[in-house]
Amino acid sequence: MTTPDPIYKTDALIAENIDQYLETHQHKTMLRFITCGSVDDGKSTLIGRLLYDSKMIFEDQLATLEADSKRSGTQGEEIDFALLVDGLAAEREQGITIDVAYRFFATEKRKFIVADTPGHEQYTRNMVTGASTADLAVILIDARKGILTQTRRHSYLVKLLGIRHVVLAVNKMDLVDYDQDTFDTIVSDYRTFADSIGIEEFTAIPISGFKGDNITAPSDNTAWYKGTALLPHLETVSVEDSLEQAEPFRMPVQWVNRPNLDFRGFAGLIASGTVRPGDEVRVLPSGKTSTIAKIVTFDGDRDIAVAGESVTLTLADEIDCSRGQVIVASKSPLEVADQFETTLVWMDEQELVPGRAYWMKIGTQTVSATVQEPKYEVNVNTQEHLASKTLDLNAIGIANITTDREIPFAAYKESRDLGGFILIDKISNQTVAAGMIHFSLRRAQNVHWQATDLGRDHHASMKHQKATVLWLTGLSGSGKSTIANIVEKKLARMNRHTFLLDGDNVRHGLNKDLGFTEADRVENIRRVGEVAKLMTDAGLIVITAFISPFRSERDMVRSMMQPGEFVEVFVDTPLEVAESRDVKGLYAKARAGELKNFTGIDSPYEHPEAPDMHIDTTILSPEEAADAIIARLIP
Repeated sequence: MTTPDPIYKTDALIAENIDQYLETHQHKTMLRFITCGSVDDGKSTLIGRLLYDSKMIFEDQLATLEADSKRSGTQGEEIDFALLVDGLAAEREQGITIDVAYRFFATEKRKFIVADTPGHEQYTRNMVTGASTADLAVILIDARKGILTQTRRHSYLVKLLGIRHVVLAVNKMDLVDYDQDTFDTIVSDYRTFADSIGIEEFTAIPISGFKGDNITAPSDNTAWYKGTALLPHLETVSVEDSLEQAEPFRMPVQWVNRPNLDFRGFAGLIASGTVRPGDEVRVLPSGKTSTIAKIVTFDGDRDIAVAGESVTLTLADEIDCSRGQVIVASKSPLEVADQFETTLVWMDEQELVPGRAYWMKIGTQTVSATVQEPKYEVNVNTQEHLASKTLDLNAIGIANITTDREIPFAAYKESRDLGGFILIDKISNQTVAAGMIHFSLRRAQNVHWQATDLGRDHHASMKHQKATVLWLTGLSGSGKSTIANIVEKKLARMNRHTFLLDGDNVRHGLNKDLGFTEADRVENIRRVGEVAKLMTDAGLIVITAFISPFRSERDMVRSMMQPGEFVEVFVDTPLEVAESRDVKGLYAKARAGELKNFTGIDSPYEHPEAPDMHIDTTILSPEEAADAIIARLIP
């Protein structure tokens, strides 16, 4: 194949004209868009064609592409444009997209960042990542196959993630002889589905990414199509920055800039609205008010800043403001709450565990959050609401979330930045879900903490002791209950006020409705933690004996207590020793398959990584262990 000149830019040509090139592109608008759809719909090929036709391929890239195309088996002089985007070796070997590939290109009218997202259902979570910042979605459909399950899934996610502009690109029209009836049928079918999920408008274009039909210019092969080609449509669609600037001012604080004692500024990206020196603002969630003193940027102070710009604001008053808080227009504050209804897109192979604490990252702040059992799961094909106790990989469900403190927020439909969040597993640090806030729960606004005249310190001082939770954790048969009982008796002889919470005893009353699934175990520990917290408020020394197999739940209970009040005691006993004791015959039943989800057999026990006390029962007797615990409690 001969190289068209000057279609492809040489390194020397770019170097000679770099200043002019940068000046030309500096003031163009930017459109972020994604390509999505089912497997083999031609997403990577389409993006490769856009890069090729927009003259964004260097000579060395073209040479490599031609060589790779021959090796991949492309016929004749044709180029396999997908190879421009499918960068992972695994992608080229399998002929599929696995990861999200981002590419930049520009035309005379606009700059673009395009995300090529995977079509396989297994990698739907990567599609969510690519769509989270997109202004437009190009949903591809193979003209031979029509609408598929993954087409519906991706369309639903596009609507869910608030992408305003949708292009329905009916691809591979060359393989159906550019038949208008085929195109019209697909568009009609998609219109029915789009109406059912709330996509009110979309632009349908018949294309061939491989042949180039209707990509940059109208194709003679589709003379019956009177609309615009794909690239001209992308160049002219409204980015709608003006809408964000018309909203009230909001800026999540990303960093407190304090280079010296004479300067204290709050840096962040303006999520919406405009701001000027002298504007009255409010810091949330504290509610403290002040006025803008200066707008500071790298290029100097500004008279105005708008949505999408990163600036540092200084305030006229010395008020408390830190990372994660939000500076807003004083007369248009955000709502603040700690309980929300949300939509969750589950992105982890490990299912959701209701009641477990996850990190929730929203805006620039990270808080601890627990997810309640889903209200329902959504069938993306039928929009049916399915009963569900958890969410599996790629499932979409509606669930309530409670955070450990109040946070400022906006509904996702109003602000992606202040209404969108991710959930992170506290142990693995993996992102497990993406979420969108619908609204705060009414009870979060109406239920307030009732202050009392006599507080926890008074209750503890009356008992001449420090309120403490001694949390004994270990395998069944490790000796937790025996040691806890001895500790309580010894403390009683010392005139200490105690209460013993034992795992088996609690399940006869407070938690008798719970089983032994992972979710029920989490809820069991949550309830016990709340009871223990109330008892420490009364000034008691609370002794607990629970297997509590998961680190995240033990950490959750620790977070409920005052600093230093939670003492994690790991009663360390090898499994074979604990099983040999088997006083209650539980291990024998578990081995026989009569007792499911038994810790140490078919359910995991996560050893404490840094317990406050480590009791090795192969070395210490129960009496010696109790003495060691009391010595730690009362030096």
